[in-house]
Amino acid sequence: MNHTSETRRAAVKRHARDHFEKWALSYDNSRLNELVFFPSIRRCQREILAWQRARGGGPFRVLDVGCGTGSLLSLLAADDDAERLVGLDYADEMIRRAAEKFAGGDCPDKLTAVRGDAEHLPFRDASFDVLTCCNSFHHYPHQPIAVAEFFRVLRPNGILILIDGFRDNVIGWTIFDVVVAGVEKNVHHAAWSRVRDLVQQAGFARLRQSKMSVLAPLLVSVAGKQ
Repeated sequence: MNHTSETRRAAVKRHARDHFEKWALSYDNSRLNELVFFPSIRRCQREILAWQRARGGGPFRVLDVGCGTGSLLSLLAADDDAERLVGLDYADEMIRRAAEKFAGGDCPDKLTAVRGDAEHLPFRDASFDVLTCCNSFHHYPHQPIAVAEFFRVLRPNGILILIDGFRDNVIGWTIFDVVVAGVEKNVHHAAWSRVRDLVQQAGFARLRQSKMSVLAPLLVSVAGKQ
């Protein structure tokens, strides 16, 4: 990786962090909740429930990368089998708000908020059974490294649930490659085939991809680690 590329990627990360630092205060009241965030949360819950049933249940640990204010993990905490739930975000203010939400919930002991970088996850190999990443992947300037990190920290038989904007039809292209890219700058919504290649090249197996929603279409990629 040359110096120019590294400098550009650092600038992209700073821009994303500054954007989310400002957004954190109004994030939970965003109009995107009904269109994007809540549907993504509900889909993650369904995928985790199906994965739990398929493996016969038992304790599990979750890492939510790009967790925002921690809404997904706060809901998952009600599951008795969820023994450790960690939210990671690059923005300090998002992590502060997630930590407040966790502390005020019913299961604060199993919830943790960590400030960190998706490309350098601060966890040991095979630390989690489930890794979720919802609607933040387009902000990652080196997506192959992030997916490789996802694979590294997952345990064998673990599951990756990656949700981001679906830009492979006219509606999705207009929303994500024109409107979102114009507003947020320096973002990249990977095509269906590109996400497939990244996930498979990282070592994941049993990849399943689907599109959800119409007005704000999302690409859901679910894969397992053997």
